[in-house]
Amino acid sequence: MTTKSARKNKAAALNHDHAVHLLRSMLRIRRLEDKCAELYTTMKIRGFMHLYDGEEAIAVGVLETLTQDDAIVATYREHGHALIRGLSAGSILAEMYGKQEGCSRGRGGSMHLFNDTLRFYGGNAIVGGGLPLAVGLALADRMQQKNRVTCCFFGDGAVAEGEFHESMNLASLWKLPVLFVCENNLYAMGTALKYSQSVTDIARKAASYDVTSVAVDGMDVVAVETAARDATEAIRASAGPYFLECRTFRFRAHSMYDAELYRSKAEVEEWKKRCPIATFTRRLKNENLLSDADLEKIEGDIAREINEAVDFAEAGTWEPVEDLTRFVYSERRMS
Repeated sequence: MTTKSARKNKAAALNHDHAVHLLRSMLRIRRLEDKCAELYTTMKIRGFMHLYDGEEAIAVGVLETLTQDDAIVATYREHGHALIRGLSAGSILAEMYGKQEGCSRGRGGSMHLFNDTLRFYGGNAIVGGGLPLAVGLALADRMQQKNRVTCCFFGDGAVAEGEFHESMNLASLWKLPVLFVCENNLYAMGTALKYSQSVTDIARKAASYDVTSVAVDGMDVVAVETAARDATEAIRASAGPYFLECRTFRFRAHSMYDAELYRSKAEVEEWKKRCPIATFTRRLKNENLLSDADLEKIEGDIAREINEAVDFAEAGTWEPVEDLTRFVYSERRMS
């Protein structure tokens, strides 16, 4: 099955409300990540943390096409996915603070956000680790004859892992309802794609498993939403798995510990000219779909949301030391 570019003649219809909704969603992610970086530098947040700046259009565009019955499996760079899925900013920050009010009771931290009620299954720290989980979730839905989609996000670095190839093969072989979304930001941690992959067209790799594969501009939220809607509609029509390669770029280093010696500042600045938020804002203003008053209100609402989330995390409670072994071992005994 050959790869193809996302169709541009079926772009999602933009009206004022939908346009503002998409922009607000991307800005919520950006402002939350900005706050996370600030809190990390003041040592309110510890451990590993990987930020999503520059890639917001992917989470927003894809999740816009999913229902609450669909499942989501994300990577360790998952704050944006979790927020747009419906996890509160407060529960996310409390988790990163290590407080019991966090979405994983403070035990997971930045890389392990989770909410089973929202069918948000991680946050996974292992590169490629979410792929087989997504296949298992989709297989369960297929066996129970539930018309649901499992959406699995992963980076270009995961394509080098065996789990990627095994998962693509099984999903295609069993015609499973999985939407594979590769967030290709060109660098697997500190290694450029061209230095680690003999074939850098990732969509072609998925196509080799007889999976419909589409490459899309991951810096364009409307293009992503259009491609994702095509994909989810095809999956729900029992066409089997679907693969989206969203070509994007992260503006920050791989993690807060990363010295970022593997790419130039000039390259980063060049990509920032294609910032999904800035370009979309300009487009909406040019099309008279966004006013300065709209933007001011959006920013004000988000600022209040983030401030309340910080207050919630700050007021959270630490887990008692005597609960250290709780949830570590099962209390059930085999008879």
